[in-house]
Amino acid sequence: MQTLSVELGNRSYPIHIGSGLLQDPGLIAPHMPYKRAALISNETVFPLLGQPVLHSLGQSGVEVFPVIIPDGEQFKTWETLDRIFDTLLAHAFDRKSTLIALGGGVVGDLTGFAAATYQRGVPFIQIPTTLLAQVDSSIGGKTAVNHARGKNMIGAFYQPRLVLADTAALNTLPDREFRAGMAEVIKYGLIRDAKFFTWLEANMDAIFTRESAALTQAILRSCRNKADVVAADEHDQGERALLNLGHTFGHAIEAALGYGVWLHGEAVAAGMVMAAELSHQRGHFSAGELKMTQALIERAGLPTRPPAISAERMFELMQRDKKNEGRNIRLILLRRIGDAYLEAGIREAELLSFLRQFS
Repeated sequence: MQTLSVELGNRSYPIHIGSGLLQDPGLIAPHMPYKRAALISNETVFPLLGQPVLHSLGQSGVEVFPVIIPDGEQFKTWETLDRIFDTLLAHAFDRKSTLIALGGGVVGDLTGFAAATYQRGVPFIQIPTTLLAQVDSSIGGKTAVNHARGKNMIGAFYQPRLVLADTAALNTLPDREFRAGMAEVIKYGLIRDAKFFTWLEANMDAIFTRESAALTQAILRSCRNKADVVAADEHDQGERALLNLGHTFGHAIEAALGYGVWLHGEAVAAGMVMAAELSHQRGHFSAGELKMTQALIERAGLPTRPPAISAERMFELMQRDKKNEGRNIRLILLRRIGDAYLEAGIREAELLSFLRQFS
């Protein structure tokens, strides 16, 4: 087991990474103030991984109430959130009871937002079971539900007590979900870790055969990058915005198609190539680096172009991005591999012209 820490003073918490961690009864219970928990999972993950977690918690004397929600981005809604609250209220959960998320990004975001708002805040623990959740969404305390007019527009910053990333859980992950998670892994190389980008080029085949050492290294390096950024900028006031490379384009793609049609990582992958292309057209990102970026994303089996969406529709949806200030769309762009920056000075005409290249 490898352990990192998200350094946030008295709210710091560990990230445990390793194989077989779900079966270790000593890892979860010490982070619970009271031995009573709701285990929130979905109808796909719980039959595969729920019993080991229930057994582990039972060995520690924890009383557990499972809450099983539908699987899919389209269920990241207020209605699903209410199902969680219904269970908490029915079983008289108090402020010392713990919520445990067992699943991917949707389960983690919903559980975190429920924990942030139930009785104005209760403890929660992240047990991410997808690659995307293990390297990104489970770390840093961003929680939210979607709205028909925008992704993650209603939420809160609320940190977990623990992140437990069991790499063995990825053996149950379908190939499409695994590939979607690689978008966030590649992102860290692009925005701040050029050596990691080069390592990924050399080790992509081993990662996709799910070779243990390569996969663990990819997760560890990604988590270290994410933990460092969160510790420096917890509330997205500066450097943390760089983690959104490709996300402004990607979120617009998800909203335009309908949540769940493209996976989040698929939309982000296309969005990162769009951001790299725009960076190149603005004179910052070389043609060679653009080609390297496209090639690595293609090797991951991810899209490098968006679906056919009108420029006007993409622009409309991008105007709702959380990074924006006033009416100005702010984008994360690239100077070079490993060096990203926040660009706030893109004019509407320039952006529409760029988007028309893909519509």
